[in-house]
Amino acid sequence: MTVATLSTELATSDMLVIDGLHAFEFTFADQQLSIVCMDGRAQKRWTFSAAQVQAATFDDTLQSWTLSADSGEHRLVCLSAITGSNEDEDDEHADA
Repeated sequence: MTVATLSTELATSDMLVIDGLHAFEFTFADQQLSIVCMDGRAQKRWTFSAAQVQAATFDDTLQSWTLSADSGEHRLVCLSAITGSNEDEDDEHADA
């Protein structure tokens, strides 16, 4: 799998996993990546600058990104949701 940049991956991602926590709430705009998720009852927040996102490195073995921030290194996985269709494939054969 060849991945160009983390910015490219973020543009097509529906969910992130950061440090093992699933995050549905994230934005990559205004020159920063902001991530919010719940860890039990505690809300966790991360903010990365555009330069930190650009400097992220992809680990082929773990299929994840390593982001460095003031708080240390963080592991990030970008995920895309699978969407279903209401169209039945058999509908076209139902009239036959």
